[in-house]
Amino acid sequence: MATRADVRRIALALPGVEESKETFAFSVDNKGKSKGIAWVWLERLEPKKARVPQPKVLAVRVASLSEKDMILASDSKKFFTEPHYNGYPAVLVRLAEVTVSDLRMLLADAWRCQAPRELVREMELEGSGTTTRKPVKKVAKKATKKATKKATKK
Repeated sequence: MATRADVRRIALALPGVEESKETFAFSVDNKGKSKGIAWVWLERLEPKKARVPQPKVLAVRVASLSEKDMILASDSKKFFTEPHYNGYPAVLVRLAEVTVSDLRMLLADAWRCQAPRELVREMELEGSGTTTRKPVKKVAKKATKKATKKATKK
């Protein structure tokens, strides 16, 4: 089970990541613009009313819509979306359902797709491992295998 403290610790360990002063959100500066990598989910509880922060759910940026689909298909207990995010490359993550290891991979991938290319290349040259895109796919693949095993047992 991952917590908000884990999110903060992992996100702020990534190069150039800053936490918002107003809300639970993390971003990296890219060409003078703040690019979000993860933020608290704002749920609309009632139509035409303001959205309400849901601290147990984190929205995490992903590289593409196809990667989003893959992650969503891997484990509906951990990952979901809502109409507000249709057409936008981000998944909603139930913190109580993901491991710290899963969270680390998701945040590293989110950072990689939002950080300046020069910074990503620099990190790859240093061999830090935080920039690889394989882990998120690995998380999704692992969860898909687990779900398939469960379904075949029934």
